[in-house]
Amino acid sequence: MTLTVWFSLFTICLLGAMSPGPSLAVVAKHSLAGGRSNGFVTAWAHALGIGIYAFITLIGLAVVLQQSPLLFKTIAYAGAAYLAYLGVNALRSKGGVAAKLESGEQTTLMQSAREGFFISILSPKIALFFIALFSQFIAIGSDVASKSIIVLTPLIVDGLWYTLITFLLSSPKLIDKIRNQAQLIDRLSGIILILLALRVVFTV
Repeated sequence: MTLTVWFSLFTICLLGAMSPGPSLAVVAKHSLAGGRSNGFVTAWAHALGIGIYAFITLIGLAVVLQQSPLLFKTIAYAGAAYLAYLGVNALRSKGGVAAKLESGEQTTLMQSAREGFFISILSPKIALFFIALFSQFIAIGSDVASKSIIVLTPLIVDGLWYTLITFLLSSPKLIDKIRNQAQLIDRLSGIILILLALRVVFTV
């Protein structure tokens, strides 16, 4: 794989990671409610899901999903249901930023890892991303080294991007300001997650 091809892959992966959506909402929630460690765990569990998508796309999932609309719809609806579940909980502040800050309850690292992983592995947006854009690089990666780069690049880019987000959101000055607006943040994130779920249902 040439440097030019890798840079194209890197750019697409970075743009994909930077696009706002449910992943950002979940990483932000755990960074704010649990602290920097929880944000890091959420970020890299999410990146693991991205790496798994990259790997299974590499071994042929793109072809399977293109030939089996039912399978893709099943993944899409499961993702929509999970988004709606997170959105409703945020609206009720059940497990949201406000509830955690008010009760002093600490979100466990396992909870952060679980939500980070599932929000990536159940996301139809990510599935579409790999099928439509990422799969074009599969033909280039014929040797083991190229295949490893194709899988590791989106994983590392995604993890580093959300690590940066965690650093920004978990700064002490920002946390103090957010404490007073925690319930509003929950309401907004809940509405966004539910709207994203509805968009998935009506566009699949």
